[in-house]
Amino acid sequence: MPIKIPDALPAATILTAEKVFVMTESRAIHQDIRPLHVLILNLMPKKIETETQFLRKLSNTPLQVIVDLLRIDDHVSKNTPKAHLDTFYQSFDEVKDKYYDGMIITGAPLGKVPFEEVKYWDNLVRIMKWTNEHVTCTMFNCWAAQAALNVFYDLPKQTRTQKLSGVFRHRKAQTPDPLIRGFDDFFLAPHSRYANFETKFIEDNTDLEVLADSDETGVYLAVSPDRRQVYVTGHPEYDAQTLDNEYRRDMNAGINPEIPANYYPNNNPVNTPLCTWRSHGNLLFSNWLNYYLYQITPFDLNESRAKNGKEFLV
Repeated sequence: MPIKIPDALPAATILTAEKVFVMTESRAIHQDIRPLHVLILNLMPKKIETETQFLRKLSNTPLQVIVDLLRIDDHVSKNTPKAHLDTFYQSFDEVKDKYYDGMIITGAPLGKVPFEEVKYWDNLVRIMKWTNEHVTCTMFNCWAAQAALNVFYDLPKQTRTQKLSGVFRHRKAQTPDPLIRGFDDFFLAPHSRYANFETKFIEDNTDLEVLADSDETGVYLAVSPDRRQVYVTGHPEYDAQTLDNEYRRDMNAGINPEIPANYYPNNNPVNTPLCTWRSHGNLLFSNWLNYYLYQITPFDLNESRAKNGKEFLV
């Protein structure tokens, strides 16, 4: 949230130059406040687990957030009760005429599947393009980030030979972008993917600004020039046990996976893993809600951002 100070206070000019969000008294008087509306398209099989993880992150803010849950189709899930989906999830036809401050499109276990073989690919493309007119800012996570790069930048699917699994150290870009405000210069975040996001490839073939990456993972966080799209290639929403659950699932399936890197104490799966990325995940989502949604979307969601006349706080 912003600090509210007198218009003429010298600190206002200094802090504004440092990209600290300052609300002058004159602006505060005219500020309209309402709940944020966020739509989550949940593509993960275990929908209850995934929705809980994202909702936990979205709750870490003083802002009031109204969340709608969206399903990609009416496919019967093996991992989520039908009654749960029928009760809490909406179809695209039910939301297509609405407008949202933000949207999150989750990852999906489709790392080795060509896009054209994904059974709901056409529906996903339709929804992603719909966000251009109906959502102020959309966050694409993991596989959804790879899919969005294909939809919006026509990039081919880039796949790693070995699955990237574990907790990795990332460097923050030296830029005052508010999405990474408060980040440490280096921070930890988990990954679990076959998708490949080589930094140079992304920089050479898109206009995205890379806000965080690493030599091991490639791009971790990137944004479009207008900040209406956020690409997160890892899983900052993961619980402490999620990578462990995935590792043991793959072991039981006979896949013989590699031990998630930098995850178990002494690299031993017998040891209980620690969550070393929680503070980063909370900060990423609170910054997204505040700076990329709350400060940008007009009070009336049916108005365009141009009509509203607000500028992005970069």
